[in-house]
Amino acid sequence: MTNDRWRVVESERPVDARERLIRDVQVGLTDSPPWLPARWFYDEKGSLLFEEITALPEYYPTRRETEILADHSHDIAAITGATTLVELGSGTSAKTRMLLEALTAGARPLLFVPLDVSVEVLAHAARTIADAYPTITVDARVADFEDEFDLPGEPGHRLVAFLGGTIGNLNSDDRADFLRRLRAAMAAGDHLLLGADLIKDVNRLVTAYDDSAGVTAAFNRNIIEVLVRELGVENLSPDDFRHVARWNPERHQIEMWLRSVRNVDAWFPTLDLRWQLPAGGELLTEISVKFDISDLHAELAAGGFAVDHWWTDGGGDFSLTLARAKD
Repeated sequence: MTNDRWRVVESERPVDARERLIRDVQVGLTDSPPWLPARWFYDEKGSLLFEEITALPEYYPTRRETEILADHSHDIAAITGATTLVELGSGTSAKTRMLLEALTAGARPLLFVPLDVSVEVLAHAARTIADAYPTITVDARVADFEDEFDLPGEPGHRLVAFLGGTIGNLNSDDRADFLRRLRAAMAAGDHLLLGADLIKDVNRLVTAYDDSAGVTAAFNRNIIEVLVRELGVENLSPDDFRHVARWNPERHQIEMWLRSVRNVDAWFPTLDLRWQLPAGGELLTEISVKFDISDLHAELAAGGFAVDHWWTDGGGDFSLTLARAKD
């Protein structure tokens, strides 16, 4: 899928989403407690629900990160001098436009490399960005940031953006592995721009993930709809579960669970798997780690990055860290 100024490149060994879902179900649902990766929230319905979540009054992260980008995108462009912007988990690249505008100020050319798992989303974003910015070439890649990284562009002049606080969806081991793999793909002098949510009042945190309108609850239960639709699961329904969000103080993370309201006895014919969960039993669907900034920067240092600058919003809720790949 290509045009003169944009293209969407699929891997030579494309990820088979169905096979990955089957693997995740086999591993996660048979664990104790059972769990599923948060990536299965984001079918078409789930993606629309998440867009709705970002506009809710209780959900502050998107607004706070946007505030920081509005205030400091030109600082980031000046510090990095990047000729390539790589965005991990790009989606529609809505917030990224502030970085694109800063990096192309004065009609400077830029290679923009959005990475996402959806061909359709990438194609729409690539066309839109190429039309809006005449000096940008878009080289979109269908990829999952959990896989090995292949970063196009001029070594030493690349900026990799990982926004939205998505780093918090990874546990400590997975974060260390992610940073290791990313640093291995980067050259000395490349930069990482990392968005991370910060520790704050517990009531605000829980409310952000359990809104009064019930949008987050619908988003959480949608993962059951994905299982039923994609794997033909029998005797399983989103109505079997209630949304639960709670703070884990030991791990500094919000956890989203689905708590069964009846004895679940579901059959996965594709997997030859019977899955049972008693009434009151819980399924973990997402973690969202909230960081102490010094701990986050220590993790970056351990992963091979040197922190150049970091910024927060006016309320101190969210952070953006600009870190350089060390020699």
